[in-house]
Formats: sequence, structure tokens, C-alpha cells
Amino acid sequence: MNTKEQVFSAHGFFAALVTCGTAVVGSGAAGYNAADRLWRYGQRDILLVTENRLAGTSRNTGSDKQTYYKLTLSGDEPDSVREMAQTLFDGQCVDGDVALCEAALSAQGFLRLAELGVPFPRNRYGEYIGYKTDHDPRRRATSVGPYTSRQMTERLEAAVLDEGVPMRDHTQVIRVLSDGRRVLGLLCLDTEARQEEPHFVLIRCKNVVWATGGPAGIYADSAYPAGHYGATGLALEAGVKGQNLTEWQYGIASVKPRWNVSGTYMQVLPRLISRGPEGDEREFLFDFFAQQPPEWVLSRLFLKGYQWPFDVRKAAGGSSVIDILVYLESCKGRRVYLDYRKNPAGGHFSFEKLEPEAHEYLSRAGACFGSPIERLAHMNAPAVAFYRDKGVDLAAEPLEVALCAQHNNGGLAVNCWWQTNLEGFFAAGEAAGSHGVYRPGGAALNAGQVGSTRAAQYIAARRPGLPGEDGRPAFEAAAADALKEMGELARAALCGMGGGNARQLWAGAGRRMSECGAAFRGKETLQSCLDAARAALDELPRTVHAASAGELPWVYRLRDTLISQQVYLAAMLDYIAAGGRSRGSALYTDPAGTKPLAQLPDAFCCRLDEQGGQSLVQEALYENGGCTFQWRPVRPLPEEDDFFENVWRDFRQNGNVY
Repeated sequence: MNTKEQVFSAHGFFAALVTCGTAVVGSGAAGYNAADRLWRYGQRDILLVTENRLAGTSRNTGSDKQTYYKLTLSGDEPDSVREMAQTLFDGQCVDGDVALCEAALSAQGFLRLAELGVPFPRNRYGEYIGYKTDHDPRRRATSVGPYTSRQMTERLEAAVLDEGVPMRDHTQVIRVLSDGRRVLGLLCLDTEARQEEPHFVLIRCKNVVWATGGPAGIYADSAYPAGHYGATGLALEAGVKGQNLTEWQYGIASVKPRWNVSGTYMQVLPRLISRGPEGDEREFLFDFFAQQPPEWVLSRLFLKGYQWPFDVRKAAGGSSVIDILVYLESCKGRRVYLDYRKNPAGGHFSFEKLEPEAHEYLSRAGACFGSPIERLAHMNAPAVAFYRDKGVDLAAEPLEVALCAQHNNGGLAVNCWWQTNLEGFFAAGEAAGSHGVYRPGGAALNAGQVGSTRAAQYIAARRPGLPGEDGRPAFEAAAADALKEMGELARAALCGMGGGNARQLWAGAGRRMSECGAAFRGKETLQSCLDAARAALDELPRTVHAASAGELPWVYRLRDTLISQQVYLAAMLDYIAAGGRSRGSALYTDPAGTKPLAQLPDAFCCRLDEQGGQSLVQEALYENGGCTFQWRPVRPLPEEDDFFENVWRDFRQNGNVY
């Protein structure tokens, strides 16, 4: 790699220029794995680029028992690569070749992590034990506790640092350079620089592995950790296609800190209360289900732990009605809390009268006693300790929660090597749209390891080395245009009167998205939100201000957010126009439909998707400030010749990388 920085100038702006073969953008589990794999495959012309090495979802998020999904590696229950691939494929709108890769490489990725020191539990005979997770017919799930992805990230980071992979921290990508056919490089902002003029950095490269996570910044109500924003809009702007952008997961999460309140947080049956502006308090579940016995209500709360993501199929009297009621309370201007200090319903319920699944679980756990905090400490002491470490004592105060965005099942469209339609541009981790409508819990961690490995394999075999000189004119033209546009945006923002407003504008955009384009979607409100995002992006150079160069990261973050919102909202409207119905974690208002429960407002009238989307995938292309969409059939599960001699012959010739 050319580690010596040069200077590139255009239109009165300057940038440091670095050249490498492959730029890996992102320092989460997928990004570090891509860098580690590339290094192990003999690639030395690589550079890891990260906005903040200690931020990101992989390092800073989790749940009561964060799950990693892989092929079964214990017991006498039968499993196979093809069967796991079928499970992933059955999640609707999932491409079969991608599902097969995620199954085939799951053991390789998992065992690499185990060898690096991630302490996945195994029995005395060496079997890696497992359990069932949601949408999982086998016991493929495993966990090392609340911080599974953090331990993955830390172990992979240690490997990358030991290998000496070059890294640029505090470097924010603000533009992906392309000629519409291939990636040419990246324009970045040095966020540590504090001079009056912005300090730009240009990276000329042959390949990019985009491991920036999901577009967390587009929502205000978010379970993503503070400090994770994503950068999907920049990839879409460069001509990368989006896929299944409508498909998200939403669920109940605490607000401060941001954390999924799944599993035992719900299974110990806390009070779910709301407070008005005047401080009045009520257990709103029992108000809504006044005609039901308390055990019926509490059984739904218990199931919310198992079935954490909002699922429109479970809204009609199932656990997902809890999500709806939490959302409705917040719409009334009331703040919602989980209270572990006292028993719900004034303690007037019987454990024995809970529905069998809830009663059996709590009974086997020895938790049919005491208060919610006592049950939680008994069943999952680390869950209590987590909040205590974050400054929240569940034994002394209630925990504020909201219905939050948690994971984008869609993302950038990739092939079976995780390469996008933009030559040389690969997406891995949550940035890649490898999931469909439903996915087994923990499948995202496996997908990140598999996708980054596949990208590294392809780059090492088919796209090694530095960019050729024949591509320099195209790079310089794209770099000059991007430097001019981003430089002028910076100067306009810095010339504004008064203090900076970029962060406030970004927060306002997130609030609009949470109100209109989250779990509950209506055509009119989606269109209104889209119009607002489009207008905000058009007016950005005239409306955004930065008090100093140190605030410029928020200017560019706002720009990326508005691009992402525009494409995601347009995708939701296109889904409605194509006759799409409520599915997954999204309820689309339909006056011709029915309400999941008669007591709900008319805005919850909907029709369920009973056809599985007819196995169609929505693809989005952002061009010239507008979006176009096409619908294609899913790619089926491959039927390959698995005769050993044939595969071996091809493997000797080209490693079967094509």
C-alpha cells in the first residue's frame, strides 16, 4: 500500500491522497473479519477505515442473551447445510444462493471465532451446545451472554492489530466515488482535525468492503447504540442497488441506555406503566384488556420475551399487541416504563393460572415467587448488573422504554460473493440486504462473518492488488467533482449565521421517520414524510449551519440520513403501490382491512400478506435525486453438482471462485 500521503487539489479544495487495494469501511465484527480474512489470504494492500473504532453496534449492543446462529454442532438431532439454508430461504424474499452460503460457511466462521477466544459454551466432550431461537426448527443458536457481538469484535480486533493491518480511525466517509459501473475510491473527512477549513482525505482503491452497519441514524426511536449511524445513503447515492428496504425489525427497548428488553426482562412479569405530563401513572395493559383475567394479559407479556420483535401476525391477541399498546401510549404524550419494583395488577394474579408455557417456564426456573426484581435477579443476575453498570438501578427506579427500530433485514443488494452491482463494491454485515422478512434470531451475526469472508475470498482470488493506472483519469474526475461539492457544502455551513443546527436538523428528521415510517405505516403519512425528507435534502446547503469545523461530521451525517430516508420511504410507498400488505414487523394501514383487535383505533386496520410476497424481491435504484424500483423473483436454492471428483477438479483450477 502507498502509505505516503500525497496532496490532491481541485476547485480550490485540497485533500490528502492515499492509495490502497481494498478499503474496509467499518470496525465492527464484519469489518474486522473482512480485514483479518484478507490478511490471511495474503492481501497486504488493505486499509481499515473507521469513523470511531470504539463506536458501532457490534461493540455496543446486545440483549439479555445475545444469540449467534450456526449449523448444529451438538446432540443427536439431525441437521445439514442444505436444511439450514432452507430455513433461511423460508424467511421470505431471501435469495437461495446467499442462504446456502450463510449455511455452508456458518461452521467455519463460528469455529474461527472460537479459536480466537470467544467463549462459546461446550460440554465436557467438546460439543458446542445450542438452543432454539425464533424461526429456528433446530437447536442452532448459541450465546456467550449479553455481549456476544462485543466479544466477537474485540477478539477479531486483536487479531487485526496483531497482523498489523493499517487503520485510519476518526475518518468519516462522506462520498463513495464511482463512474456508475465500478467503485473508484472514497472521499473522507478527518474528524479529529480542528483547523478552520475541513481536512479531507481521498482514498483511491480497487475494492471497498462496506461494513458500516444498518442505517440506524434514520430513526429517533432506536435500539441501536448511541454513536452508530450507518452510511447506507452514501452507497445508494453511488449507484448501489438497495434490496428489501421495507423490511425492518422493531421491538421494545429501553431509552437510556439503548438496550433490547427481551428475554427475561419480560419473562419475569414486570409492571408496564405509563406516566402523563402531570405524573399520573397507570398500568395501561389492564385498562385495555379490562375484560380479560390478569393471567391472560401477563401471559402475553411473558411471550414478549420469546417473541421480542413486533410481528404483525401476533398482533391479534398475541404478544405483539404489547408493542402496539406501548406505541399508543407514547402517541398520547405519555412516557412508558417497565417497573420491576412491584408486582403487576397489584399482585392479584396466580402463577398457576398463567398459560402453560409461561407457568412451566417460570416454575422450572424456580421463579414463581417474590417481586419482578427478585425474579430477575434469580433468573438472570447479569441482566440486573448490566443496567446497574449503566447507572440504572432496577430495584429503585422504573426503566423508560419505547417501540424502537432494531435491525434492517434489507439493505444493499449483493450476490453470492457479497459483491453489489457496483463492480468492486462489497457489502457485509447489516449493510448487506441478505435477510428477508423473517430471520432466525442471531442469523445477523453469522451473516456478517460469512459475507465478509466471501468478499475477502473473492477479492483475494479475482481482484487483488492496487488500482491500475488506466483508472486514474476516472478517479481524478470523480474525486474533483466530489471534493468540490462536499467542500462547498462545508463552506456554506461554516458561513452560516449563529450557532450550528446540523445535529438538531438530524434529530428532527429522525423523529419524522419514527412517527411515519417505522412499524406502523400509512400511505398519506409516508408521502408527507418523503416530501419533507426530499425538501430538506434539496435545501440542505442553505439551511444547515456548523459553528466550527468540529461540527461538520453532523452536516455530512445529516446528508446521508436524508438520502437514506428518501429511498427507504419511497420503497415503502412502492410496496403499497405494488399491492403489498402487512407482514413482518410492519403494519400497513388499509381501510379495507380489519383491526387486529376491535378496541384498537381505525389506523390499525390492515390486511395480512398471506402469499409470502410471492417470492418477489424489491430492488431500489437512486439516480438523479429520484428512485426507481423493480421486482424480481428470488434466486432459488442452487442445485449444484456435488460429485467429489468434479468439484475437486474445478477447485484445483480456480478454487471455485467465480
